[in-house]
Amino acid sequence: MRSKREAEGIRNIDRITFSIFLAFVTVGWLMVYAVSYSQEADISFMSTSAGKQLIWVGISLLVFAIIFILDWKVWQTFAYFFYILGIVLLVAVLFFGTTIKGATAWFAFGGFSFQPSEVAKFATCLAMSAYLSNYRTNLRTTQSQLIAFGILLLPITLIMLQPDAGSAIVFLSFLIVLYREGLSPNYYVVGFFSATLLVLGLVINPIYIITTLSVIGIGILAYNFEDNRRYSILGAITVAVGAYLTTREGWGNYALIATLFIIIILAIVQWRMKLGKNINLVLSTIILGAALSFAANFGFNEILKPHQQDRLNVWLQPNKADPRGSLYNVYQSRLAIGSGGLQGKGYLNGTLTKLNYIPEQSTDFIFCTIGEEQGFIGSFGLIALFTMFLYRITIIAERQRSNFSRHYAYCVAGILFIHIFINIGMTMGLMPIIGIPLPFISKGGSSLLGFTVMIAVLLKLDSNRYKL
Repeated sequence: MRSKREAEGIRNIDRITFSIFLAFVTVGWLMVYAVSYSQEADISFMSTSAGKQLIWVGISLLVFAIIFILDWKVWQTFAYFFYILGIVLLVAVLFFGTTIKGATAWFAFGGFSFQPSEVAKFATCLAMSAYLSNYRTNLRTTQSQLIAFGILLLPITLIMLQPDAGSAIVFLSFLIVLYREGLSPNYYVVGFFSATLLVLGLVINPIYIITTLSVIGIGILAYNFEDNRRYSILGAITVAVGAYLTTREGWGNYALIATLFIIIILAIVQWRMKLGKNINLVLSTIILGAALSFAANFGFNEILKPHQQDRLNVWLQPNKADPRGSLYNVYQSRLAIGSGGLQGKGYLNGTLTKLNYIPEQSTDFIFCTIGEEQGFIGSFGLIALFTMFLYRITIIAERQRSNFSRHYAYCVAGILFIHIFINIGMTMGLMPIIGIPLPFISKGGSSLLGFTVMIAVLLKLDSNRYKL
C-alpha cells in the first residue's frame, strides 16, 4: 500500500519544475568543470573541484529520492524540531567551527566542509510555514508579529556572530511570505525608506539629505493651507529657493537652518489653526532621516575598518576604490562578462577563466564564467530560466490546499530570489560583494544540498496537495 502511495507521489511530481531543477544541477556542474579543468589537470579527477562537486551532486540526488520516500506530513509535524536543530548547529559552529576567510561558519571533515546556515535556511522555512499555518496566528496582531519576527531574527543574530553578513541578509527574504500572509505594508514602506536613507548617508553629506527632506516637508505643509493661497505660493517659492541653495557649494548649512526654521513656523501656525494634517508625518520623517543619515555617515567614517569601507565603495563609489585592490574582482568580472559578446567564446574556451584572473570564480563569481563562455545569449537564457523557475514555484504555491505548503513555497521562492538577485548583481557591480552563491550553479556541497532539499520537499508537498 505504501509503495503505491509513493508511486502516486512520483507520478504527480511537477515535471516542469523538476526538469528545470535538473537543468540547473547539470549546468552548475559543467560550469564548475569549465573553471577547474585546466587548473587541476595534473591531479586525479575526483580530487579536483569538479570531482568533489560531482560527489555532492550524487549525494543531493540521493537525498532528493529519500525525501520522496518519506511521508509528506513529516515536514509539518517536525518543523519546529528541524528549526531547533538548525539553531543548535549555528551555536555549535561558533565554538567548534572552522574559520574560513574571517568567518567561523563551517564544519570541516575529511576534506569536505559544511555550512550550517544552509540547514538553518531550510529549517526556518519549515518553522515559519508551520507558525503561519497555525489557526491562532494573525499577523495583524502585535503578538503574532513579534513571534514571526523572533523566528526570523534568531538565526540572523547567530549568523551575524560568525560573522557572515551575506547569509544573514538572505533571511530577510522571509518578509515576502509575511507580506503575502497579511503583514502591514507600513512596515515595508518604513523599512525601504530607512534602508534608502542609510545607503544615501554613506555617500552623501547628511546635511543635504536633511535639507532635501525639509524642502519636501515645506511643500507638504504649505499644501495643507487649502483655503489660503498665499501660504501655498510662499511654500512653493521656499521649496524652489531651498532646492537651489542645497545645490550651491558652501550653502548647505544655511539652507538647512532656513528650511528647518520655516518648517517650525509652518507647524506652529497649523497647530494653532487646527490644521494638524501631515504635521506629525513630516516632522517624524525629518527626525528619522536625520538620525539614520548621520548614523550611517558616522558608522562608515568612524567605525568601519578600511577594508570594510572599500567593500562599500566598490558598490557605491567605485571611483574611490583601488582598481588593483578592492575593485579588482568586480573589474575582472565585468571584463569577463563583456568579453563574451553575443554568443560567447565557447565552452571551455574562456581565457580569463583559464588564466584564473577572477578570484572565487567557481563560487561567488561563477556567473562571469557563463558570461564569458556563453555570452549574452547564455547569460540571458540562464536568467530567463531562473525567472521561469520562480514563476513556477509561485504557481505551485497558489494551487496548494494546505496553508503550510503554500507558506513553504513562498519561503523557498523568496530565498531563491534573494540569492539570484544579489549574486548576479554583485558580479556586475550592481550589488555589494557579500559572498552568497548562485543557486545550483556555484561550487559548494552544502549550498547544493541545501537548495536540493528545499526543492525536493516543495515538490513532495505539491505532489500530495490533494491529500488533506
